[in-house]
Amino acid sequence: MPLFNLTDLRAALPRGQRLIGLDPGSKLIGVALSDVLLMLASPYGSLKRGKLKANAAEVAAIARKEGAGGLVVGLPLGMDGSFGPAAQAAKDWAMALGEAAGLPVALWDERLSSSAVNRAMIEADLTRAKRAAAVDAAAAAYTLQSALDATRPAPG
Repeated sequence: MPLFNLTDLRAALPRGQRLIGLDPGSKLIGVALSDVLLMLASPYGSLKRGKLKANAAEVAAIARKEGAGGLVVGLPLGMDGSFGPAAQAAKDWAMALGEAAGLPVALWDERLSSSAVNRAMIEADLTRAKRAAAVDAAAAAYTLQSALDATRPAPG
């Protein structure tokens, strides 16, 4: 399945379908879910990173359960916006996951999502253990929210 431009993916979604945001890490995959109006992203949970086929089945099950029609996967660009080895690995993984899950995929810049989320959690005085448990899903929600905000159609 080819990668979509996020604006095109959003426009192609049937009315009332959600988007799933994914923040792939080396051990966990943060999962977020949009509302049906594609206005708000919320943390959903995390999946243990494992074999692609197993992760794709888990993502497809979430999509069926929650009525999601597409994926937004965080793209770890370099701080200068460069497309390095980590971004290439994320792109390859996203394309393979989308194909295996049967869902269209768009990539979205996730630079600083984890640090922004960690900073907000520290300000909220969450313990290190509580932050560790929640940061992956929150980073996925942060990235998905950024994507939703940037591609929201103009009113009128």
